[in-house]
This record gives sequence, structure tokens and C-alpha cells, in this order.
Amino acid sequence: MNSQTASTQIAATDNPSLHTLRACAQAANRALRSLQKTDGHWCAELQGDSILQSEYLLMKWILSQESAPMVDGRGADTLLKLVRQLRDQQRPDGGWGQYPGSDVDLSATVKGYFCLKLHGDSPDAPHMKKARDTVRALGGAECCNSFSNFYLACLGQISWNAVPAIPPELVWAPKWFYFHLSKMSAWSRTMLLPLAIVATLRPTRHLRADQGIDELFVDEGARHRLKMRQDVPLGWRIFFHATDRAMKLAHTVLGTNWRKRAIAAAFRWSAIRCGQDLPAPTSGLGAIFPPMVYIQIVFHALGVRRGDAMVVRAENELDEFFIEQGDRIRIQPCFSPVWDTGIALYALADCGFTVSDAAVEGAGDWLRAKECRFRGDWAENTKLGTAPAGWFFEYANAWYPDVDDTAMVAMALKRIGGPTNESAALRGVQWMLSMQNNDGGWAAFDRTQDRKIYEYVPFADHNAIQDPSCPDITGRVLECLSWHGIKSDHPAVRGAVEYIKSKQEPEGCFFGRWGVNYIYGTWQAVIGPIRCGVPRTESWIANAGAWIKSVQKPDGSFGESANSYLDASLKGQGESTASQTAWGAMILQEIYGANDADLARALAWLAQTQLSEIDAQNPLKNPDGDPAGSWRETEFTGTGFPKVFYLRYHLYRLYFPLMALGRYLQAHGNALATPAQRDT
Repeated sequence: MNSQTASTQIAATDNPSLHTLRACAQAANRALRSLQKTDGHWCAELQGDSILQSEYLLMKWILSQESAPMVDGRGADTLLKLVRQLRDQQRPDGGWGQYPGSDVDLSATVKGYFCLKLHGDSPDAPHMKKARDTVRALGGAECCNSFSNFYLACLGQISWNAVPAIPPELVWAPKWFYFHLSKMSAWSRTMLLPLAIVATLRPTRHLRADQGIDELFVDEGARHRLKMRQDVPLGWRIFFHATDRAMKLAHTVLGTNWRKRAIAAAFRWSAIRCGQDLPAPTSGLGAIFPPMVYIQIVFHALGVRRGDAMVVRAENELDEFFIEQGDRIRIQPCFSPVWDTGIALYALADCGFTVSDAAVEGAGDWLRAKECRFRGDWAENTKLGTAPAGWFFEYANAWYPDVDDTAMVAMALKRIGGPTNESAALRGVQWMLSMQNNDGGWAAFDRTQDRKIYEYVPFADHNAIQDPSCPDITGRVLECLSWHGIKSDHPAVRGAVEYIKSKQEPEGCFFGRWGVNYIYGTWQAVIGPIRCGVPRTESWIANAGAWIKSVQKPDGSFGESANSYLDASLKGQGESTASQTAWGAMILQEIYGANDADLARALAWLAQTQLSEIDAQNPLKNPDGDPAGSWRETEFTGTGFPKVFYLRYHLYRLYFPLMALGRYLQAHGNALATPAQRDT
């Protein structure tokens, strides 16, 4: 049964009434407000995969801190809570993966096995045998990705010859150099310079033979050679392999004052971007897990004492990512307060709430206080004199405000009203306009361009060493601009629309860089242009609408697995989720209007699957302990690095359905907010 036939049959009998959807939205509104912090913001758990636990544990072994107290005085047995969490994450087939339903991830499995063995699990135990067999079946530990190899080399399990060379002299590269830091993604900068120091100094802890993982390697020779990815064109593999060998041959020659100065410069670059207060408040290097781990290894390699104030702060900031429940600890990759608060506030605005509402006012005040007026790394790629403004993702990351958060916050502040909110929003819009790329699109952190060769370098196997334009962020920027009166006749909008159109897939959908996947990308790519004035009747929008209808399920829901990043035939296919159903519903309403039968089916599914008071007390229906009015969603619908790392935002399942319901109710003249709450 196709979606059009299903809609004809279901709409006649199962269309939800406005009363039903209003009650659903009211329950979601109460649930969202119940999770708001006392200072006005929201911040829910941001969940990643097992490598967060395994890489933290391996870091502790590299630092020889596996038996030392934690920085806050807790005993070393704290690490055992991470070990238990890691053990729980192992799959029945013996491997570890990136998200529920993913294939086994070789690197994650090697690191998981290594950690369990270091902490006393016998290699003869059944779960360890399964893990070992899985690794060997996938080609052996010599096939790990380059970022895992840094850990393995630091613990003496592979030769440093198998680790990509990253010259610390990169910090001195002139601006015209093709591989200049400013042309790399913000997250790559914060990772590569610390790794350059590690790869140059080569700090190595030699473990006992019985602690190592010799049994995970299949080809002993490959264990000590650099492995290039097979998806890199042959010519570039040859070029970069030769370049890597040349840099390693020069390693001993460069062990001079020149190289020492380069290491010192790379360290200074990193140090001023981590653990800073005013004028650039920052909670750790990049405020994200990987560089915050690497910098601790750098401190160790440079001989900085653990009691040094800079090291203590770095440890505390990383350990704040811990979520402890009973005898388990899981680690978040970072915090998401600005993102969560911006989206929650936008959802409330879609329900008609303004600054006249106390919760909305508090959220607006909190977001304004987070406006970033510091001239960070982004300034290298913009016109001289560009005024700093915008918002970052985390609690404090002044070096790296981003376009995506700025767009979300600026349109939320604009919509709730109030002079101070609108002024801050306008500053954000002006900053975003300065960040538009020459291709018409917007990237996440910088004004940049697509440099495909970047993805071929040996240390680029996270598929994101650069940060080019993407249709999802570009579409969100257009949605933000539309609320500020900037329409399709504006040059920036014209360029952005042409960019988005150029990225449409043959089926009519759009790739999702920052959310899973084509449902997310299509939601973002289509709504912004329409709100800027692009006619819904244009063929490319009609094709997007036809695609979203084609992947809607007979019960009205939508769902897509991150497997679609690996297999294009799975576009728009996967377990139904509340967040993706909300995205699909908003696409349908934007293209087809609020009376569309398929839109009604999507909203009916949300109403039918919402957690009731009874459901909220049932751990099977509510494994995360959400309040009544939310939804059950255990799938990962957020994207960190496609094909590499995915995210589960624990508020996606609540504020996006509320957003979809709010838009529908407003379109039918039945806004959730009372007239007093709408009066600005």
C-alpha cells in the first residue's frame, strides 16, 4: 500500500480532532516546562556510543592513572563504573557499534576489548572470545582507524610508523598554504594540533605482555605500517603515503630547536583555547570530548605535573561529562544547553507563547546572556571588521560560535518578542550573513569552501576534516532570515536557494549532515526557502513533497536509520520515531498546508504514541524516565560525523513533536497560548 492510498483510507476514520491534538500539545508543553532549569535553560543528556567510555579508560592508562584517585578525590574504583557501562554496551555477537541497529564497528570493538582486558576480564571469558573472533573476522586490529591508532601506539600495541605523521609546524603554515588550519573544520583544528604534539613526542607506555592485545592482530607486518583507506583514490593514496614516509624520515632530523619551537607554538595555540575565562570563556579545548582527552595526553607528554592548575581544570571539565547511575557511569561527548534551549524556545513560540510567559522570558534571558561577542577563529575567514555575534552549542565555547545554533536562537528570540531579544537576534543575523560561503550555502563554524582533497589525508578517516556548506544548515539560516523580513529577492537568499537546489537528490530528498538523515535534511532544506517566498509549486519543492509522502508509513509515522548513510537504498527507512515523524509532519504542512490528510495521519501517530501518566510509570514503555507528555525514542536521530559518530539527543523526542503540533494548531486558529501569553 502506498502512502497516498493509505491516507485516503485512514483519513476518513482516524483524523484526530483539534481537541485531541490540543490536549496532546498541552501535555507536551507541560512535560517540556517540567524539564526547564531554574535559571531558564534546558539541557538534556547527549548520548554517544561506547568509544566515549573506552577512550577515557585508555587515556587513564596512557597517563598511568588507572589506579590513581580522580581529580575530585573519588577513588580509582570510579573507573570500574565506566568498565561496567562498557561491558553492558557489548552486543551479543561480541562487538560494539555506533548506534542500535548499526553494523559492528571494528575500532570500537578493539578499544572495548582492550579496556576490558586491562581491567581484568580474562581473554578466555566467553564475551572476550566473541569480541576477539569478531575483530579477527573484520581484518584484525591493524585495520583500526587512525584516531584509535594514537591510543594503541601510546600503549605500545602498534608502532608509531602505523600512526599518521602530523607535523607541529602546521601551526606556522602561511595563510596561502592549502592545508592551513583556518581551512580545516573547527573541531579538526582542536584535535590535530594536540595530536601533532603526541605524534611527534611519541609518549609510549610499555605494558606487560599479558596486558596487550597481540591476539587481535591478523597480519603482524601490517601492525606496524600506515594503513590508507581504500575509498581514497589510488593516486592520492600513493601521494599521501609517500608524504607520510617522508615526514617520518625527517622526524629525527627535525628533532632540533626548530621542532621544539613548533611544539611550543602548537601547545600555546591549544592552551589559549582551553580552560579560559573572560574574554573568551571556554570549558575545555573545543568544549568537546576528543580534544579534551588529547590535551591531557599532551600535558603528560610535555611533563606538565598533574597538580598544575591547567591540568586540574582540564580533568575537571572532562569529568563533568560523566552521568553516574548506580554502579555505572556513561560519558557525554559534550553538553548541548544552547541547542536544547534554542529549539525548546522555538517550539514554545510555535505554540504562540511570547515573553509575556514567564518560562519563555527566562529562556530568552538565559540565551541572551550566552551571546558570543568574542572574535574567535571564524574571524580569519570573514571580512575585516565583521562584528562578532552569535551563539555556540555548549555552556562556554567562545572561540567557536556556530551558524546552526545562531540561526536557531536568533529566530527563537525574534519570535518571542521584546526589544532586547530582537536586538540580539538581529546581531546574530548580521553575523550569519557575513558567514555565507561563495557557493551560496552555509557551513557550521566557518566561512569556507569544499576542498575534497582534505578527505584523503591519512588522519581524515572521521570524514569531517573540513566543514563545507550543507543544505540542512543553509535551509535553517533561510528560515531564520524569513522571520527577520529577508525574502527571496535578497541576494543572500537567492544564492542560498540555488545552492540548496543543486544538492537535491534524484528522489527529491536532501542529505542530512547534522541529523538522521534524508528526512532531517529535507525538513531543513525545504521550509526555509518556502518561508522566504519560494513558491510551493516549484518543481523541486513538489519533488521533495512527493518523496516525503513516499516514505511515510501506513500508520502515519516516519523513521530512518543512520544506516542510510551507508546504503542509499535505505533513504527514509527505519524504525518510527517521534522526532522524525515531527520533521515529516512539518514538511507536509509547509508544502501541502494544514489540511493535508497525510499530515493528519502523522499527527495522529504522535497523539497515539505519546506517553500517558500510566505509561510514564512503566520502565518498558519509558526506559529513560521521561515525564508524561513526552515520547519513547531510543534511536539515534542526531549526527556527529556521518558514518563515524552519531548522537541521541534526549530532548528531540519532546520539543520537535511539540513544534509540529504547535504549528498545526496555530494554522487552525487554535494556538496553545492564551491571548495574554501571546501579548508582547
